[in-house]
Amino acid sequence: MRSVYALFVFLLIVPVMALAWTDKQMHLSQANRQGQPSIPLNTQTIELTLSDTIYLGLRDNRSIRSAYLDRIAQKFNLRVAEDRFTPKLMLSGSYFSNQNQGDSYRQGNVTPATTLLTPYGTRVSLGWTYRHTEADQAGASSNDGANISLIQPLLRGAGKEIATAPVNFARLSEQANRLNLKSTVSQTITQVIASYYTLLQAQEQLKISKESLDRARQLIEVNQAMIVAGRMAEFEIVQTEAEVASQELAYEEALNEVDTARLALLQLLALSLNTPIIATESLKASQVNVNAAQALLQAEASQPTYLSQLIASEQASINLKVAKNDRLWDVSLVGGVSQINNHNALNDSERTWENYIGVQIEIPIGDLSTRLAEVQAQANVSNQKIQLAEARQQLERDVTNAVRNIGTRWRQYTIAQRALDLSRRKLEIEREKLTVGRSSNFQVLSFENDLRNAEHARLNALISYLNAQAELDQTLGTTLQSWDIVLND
Repeated sequence: MRSVYALFVFLLIVPVMALAWTDKQMHLSQANRQGQPSIPLNTQTIELTLSDTIYLGLRDNRSIRSAYLDRIAQKFNLRVAEDRFTPKLMLSGSYFSNQNQGDSYRQGNVTPATTLLTPYGTRVSLGWTYRHTEADQAGASSNDGANISLIQPLLRGAGKEIATAPVNFARLSEQANRLNLKSTVSQTITQVIASYYTLLQAQEQLKISKESLDRARQLIEVNQAMIVAGRMAEFEIVQTEAEVASQELAYEEALNEVDTARLALLQLLALSLNTPIIATESLKASQVNVNAAQALLQAEASQPTYLSQLIASEQASINLKVAKNDRLWDVSLVGGVSQINNHNALNDSERTWENYIGVQIEIPIGDLSTRLAEVQAQANVSNQKIQLAEARQQLERDVTNAVRNIGTRWRQYTIAQRALDLSRRKLEIEREKLTVGRSSNFQVLSFENDLRNAEHARLNALISYLNAQAELDQTLGTTLQSWDIVLND
């Protein structure tokens, strides 16, 4: 058997070595010249654990990088909203050259002004104006003056709750944006984990196919020995030869699945598709016991989608309060002081001042737009209550399914492991019986097929259980905690 296996390996290696030598003599292909870099034949295979893969995904995944770029603009939106109550300075100026039937003159103006909005809706304005005129006939003149005004709303726009509504709305939006970032990162990590396990599963299926092929070839050697000994009819070896051909076909398909899974993972990691990687994580699992009630409490506290819905409901309430306030009359206390200094070419100066205080009222009549805004805001509040109830039920359903699923997957895995052990032992017994003439080729091949099915069932159950753990983390909103990941926001 060893001599046959050595001959097979030799026949497999010689063409590969010849192909490698021939490739060194050839120029780059047209495809490589168009941007697909060639991989040196001595490139070392990169071994990746699951932790390594998640790290690469956090570093280079395009969805995560795009989400962080979006956060730049989102955080600046919050900064603009919080800047609402800081003084605003406006500097304006002008210079004109004018001419009329009596004279020609040049005039320059400088007007700095600042405004301040307080958290109670008070508006304070402070300005200063300087004007200088140079006339050919009348000579030079100038004037300057300062003014300060104050407006305190009493109905529309009055009160801290209304004045700070845009800031509170923006802060809630910032919380929602952070939750969206957390959700994007969590979803990407879950995708990376699933893709990594798919590659690991494909690699294990390749091993299963290789072992099945080796066992089929061993059975051919046993059949040949039995034919020589006269203990088996020569035509019966056809069954085993057909099995070998079938296993060779399965082996080729398994190779293709490995490459497909490798390319999918490389795309998620935003790495070159020519990168030679191999998954090296050990396929082990331990039982995880989850209490459904505690899991639901955890999800309510950290699940991004549910928390975002709570924030949307708060924002809808803020919009309704603002819409109702906008329907009120505009009644405000106003007051102000101004002073003007005039200077002419004869060095005469004059100073005047003025102050005022009073009430201004603006009453909208027949304007349905404010009523429309309130109706829409009220409908949105009611709609958000419905969506929140739906989100709450959906969360409970998802958590219940995830908890039940992880328990079911574990039980399936333990059953599949027991079935595999029994199938392996069953095949060993049947092979021993074949060697003493108490069984048939057909029976051995049948049990061989049972073993392959049991191996695949055990592998699929294990991968499903590991994926169920990742999905449970995502459902509960604990993916980042489970992998000790802190968002650099």
